[in-house]
Amino acid sequence: MKTLVRNIAQLGGIQSHNKALRGEAMADFPVLPQAWLVLENGCIHAWGQETDPKGLPQADMVLDAKGATVLPAWCDSHTHLVFAGSRENEMVDKIKGLDYAAIAAKGGGILSTAKAIAQTSENDLYAQAMARIERLVQMGTGAFEIKSGYGLDLENELKMLRVIRRLKESLPIPIRSSFLGAHSYPLAFRQNHEGYLQLIEKEMLPAIVAEGLADYVDVFCETGFFSLAETKRICVAAQEKGLGVKLHANQLSAMGAVELGVALGAISVDHLETMDAASINALANADTIGTLLPGAAFFLRQSQPPARELLQAGAALALASDFNPGSCPTGNMNLVLALACIQAKLLPAEALNAATLNGAFAMGLQKEVGSIAVGKKANLIFTSPIPSLDYLAYAFGDCWVNKVMVNGQFI
Repeated sequence: MKTLVRNIAQLGGIQSHNKALRGEAMADFPVLPQAWLVLENGCIHAWGQETDPKGLPQADMVLDAKGATVLPAWCDSHTHLVFAGSRENEMVDKIKGLDYAAIAAKGGGILSTAKAIAQTSENDLYAQAMARIERLVQMGTGAFEIKSGYGLDLENELKMLRVIRRLKESLPIPIRSSFLGAHSYPLAFRQNHEGYLQLIEKEMLPAIVAEGLADYVDVFCETGFFSLAETKRICVAAQEKGLGVKLHANQLSAMGAVELGVALGAISVDHLETMDAASINALANADTIGTLLPGAAFFLRQSQPPARELLQAGAALALASDFNPGSCPTGNMNLVLALACIQAKLLPAEALNAATLNGAFAMGLQKEVGSIAVGKKANLIFTSPIPSLDYLAYAFGDCWVNKVMVNGQFI
């Protein structure tokens, strides 16, 4: 069945690239004014302008967009949205002057959530995560990557990944899963890194691959967490079993994590708050996408990633939420878009490309979502009437997402 959506004030994100956008090209977010859009079987079929003398195409159903701007739904390529409990006490600690590393050193942070995960059943984790996703889809996100990493032992890492698999099977949106067992060393292995590395290599990875529970491996490569050598060892072991690589890189220090990710062929390196010339140059011409997480930098009061320097060097950038209970307790991509512009100094067009097409590339979903292109899923945002695309970042406190469409149906 064909559906014609007409009276679209602006149809944005008309891109059919087989490569991620990079450098200056990211400032081009194509927009068609006075547009119509044809959907068929939940996918994008065609588009054009209402002023075309050929007239409107025939369709089985006609929807009036009533002057909405229509965009591809957000592609959030970095989340930790399967978790239990909350950590507002750590926010208070931060206000009192403790930093992220200090909170982690006293048993808070990741280990606090790991304890909550161990005490929560798979069914309860699933119900909580489903409620979060349903809320975020209503806010405009149409694809997710979700990480484990709060289990830190075989039983609980498998529990988290099984929850993600259930979400994949239950929801009509694309989801990618990442095994992040190397998120932190659990207390029992703080003085025995080799023991935990062997646990990951010999027990966790084989079990995960046997059940088909992950698309990627991820490692928190950072001072005080996993070293370059440890990160490489885990990633190579995962690659040998057919998993792709994503990395938490350069959040707290420039220790070579970005360069390692590029050398490993990682699909993305994420965070990038602390960059030096070598790490910027490594991303300049790499296929690896640099994923910025401005919500985490905002919440932790860190400097924002050097987005302008990265773009000037020719890097391909994505935007993601980093939704997690400790360092970014929101998955609101509309806020992420605004923070990227207001604080990280991306142009609105650059931020829109980073949160849609490049976000899809950062999780291998570019053939399904991320732009207005023939055959892609009709996962779309319909805004309230707005004066321009720049308004989306400017009106950071407004709720301008009016309707969201998933597979051609309003939710």
